[in-house]
Amino acid sequence: MTGDFEGWPRGAFDVLLRLEGEPSAGVRRECRRDREELVRRPMIDLLNVAADADSAYEDFSVWGYGDVLVRAWQRQSAIVRLARNVELGVRFDLDGLEVGLAWWYAPSAQIERYRAAVADAGSGPRLAAILRKLEREGFEISGDLLKRPLRGYPVDHPRAELLRHKSVIATRPLGCEEWIHTSAAADQVLAAFYQLRPLARWLVKNVSQARP
Repeated sequence: MTGDFEGWPRGAFDVLLRLEGEPSAGVRRECRRDREELVRRPMIDLLNVAADADSAYEDFSVWGYGDVLVRAWQRQSAIVRLARNVELGVRFDLDGLEVGLAWWYAPSAQIERYRAAVADAGSGPRLAAILRKLEREGFEISGDLLKRPLRGYPVDHPRAELLRHKSVIATRPLGCEEWIHTSAAADQVLAAFYQLRPLARWLVKNVSQARP
């Protein structure tokens, strides 16, 4: 992978180490400029490379220092919007990179469309197969679940567990190998995005009713 992205410099980890735990306001102020240049800027460059590789990834946001209230200084997060409530995510922290896909914070109309698609004899088994494949590839599947089986469906429905979902999240850590300091980190992220594409397409088609 070529372009302006050259990976995260080793100094990025030094900055995050200074910000680990509960740093004082003074330390956060002292680190702000270095964090912007060494931690946040490479994320912007990486997602620009991703957008150049595939126009589906053009609508992205990279959180600033104060955009996220809970320990924003300890991690750098970014999202790529594929459709309403369907987003790819990338996170960089002391453990390295993590990539994921989330359908979340969905309105009730989307949740109803999701349940109908899960129950359908065609789209339901397709989703189950996609999620099984992602799990074999190392992704963790999670989401908000109803505490009890969904009313209106048999308790022994073959996809009863999926019917309980109010959100679907697939995440996988990519690690912190030497490639993180090189342009190859973009290749790692794009490969993970490619693995997530079948799930993204299923959610966009069956739940968001829009194309990525």
